[in-house]
Amino acid sequence: GRIVTEQELKKLQWASRRGMLELDVVLLPYLEQKGADFSSSELAQYQQFLEETDPDLYAWIMGFETPKDEYAELVGSIKQFVEQQIK
Repeated sequence: GRIVTEQELKKLQWASRRGMLELDVVLLPYLEQKGADFSSSELAQYQQFLEETDPDLYAWIMGFETPKDEYAELVGSIKQFVEQQIK
């Protein structure tokens, strides 16, 4: 697979900084750990995911609401990451 460039990662990190601290503490570490291994499609999906609203992202990641189908796998991956951090 294609390697994510430093520039792409920086853009994603910038986009991952949200208005909500609760999202920042999840999305930034997630990106740090997983971002470099994203495939082209995962990269595109994550970029699209970040265009959603903060309340939606928060509700999906916290499991209050079911994410849109196209984000189901990504949200699952983020939730798994969060659970590992908490343990």
